[in-house]
Amino acid sequence: MVNSTSKTSISKTVQALIDNDLSLQDALQKDYGNYSAIARLLRPKVQDILGKDVKLESLITAVKRTRVNYKLLRGNITKVVAKSVINIRTDVAKISVEKTKRNLEKIRQTLGSFSEEFFHVIEGISAITLVFDQELFNDIVSMFREKEVLDKRENLAAVIICSPIEMVTTPECVLAFYNAVSRRHINIEETMSCFTDTIIVLSVEDVSKALAALTDLISEARKQLMVTKTATRQSASPASFRERVA
Repeated sequence: MVNSTSKTSISKTVQALIDNDLSLQDALQKDYGNYSAIARLLRPKVQDILGKDVKLESLITAVKRTRVNYKLLRGNITKVVAKSVINIRTDVAKISVEKTKRNLEKIRQTLGSFSEEFFHVIEGISAITLVFDQELFNDIVSMFREKEVLDKRENLAAVIICSPIEMVTTPECVLAFYNAVSRRHINIEETMSCFTDTIIVLSVEDVSKALAALTDLISEARKQLMVTKTATRQSASPASFRERVA
């Protein structure tokens, strides 16, 4: 007889390992992962962590139980994602500089000059990042002292996801977008939100993969909504018929 505490330890260990593996999360979420294969893959790691032999059957059960935790779409998130639209902006660049009084003032003075261009400011504790149209690159870089420049990149793209107003009051919508992109092993250079817009900055080479990931996510959300609406209509039909007969 297997001790219940042992079962719990196995489940928690499997959960932790899958939490740190985006590929396995994607396989489970999209239902193309083979439970036995995943269990065999995780078995050596689980045994090392627990310091004992673990039955394959116990691991398969643990993997099956984790599956429900990786649904990107559920509840109101599905509705928001289904109504979202994707826009792509290429020829984007960025620069990160030290956060100093001088640099803050330079940026404030610059904002008015580039009001019609794609221009975003991300302010952190010790650094400031500017994301902008690549044609402004030389002008922006020349504003700062070379020793204050922490990083600068060209040939980037911005994926702009425009969502409905419900986005503001629905938790985890942004996380659904981020997870969809991350599971394709795409590096997110920068990200920001502006009201109902989610902006993801990445390499131009990764645009097609990111677009495919987000398009699949939105398409799946729309299919789920359609299925839900159809089921609701079908369940309501008998009641409506009885009311007409009565």
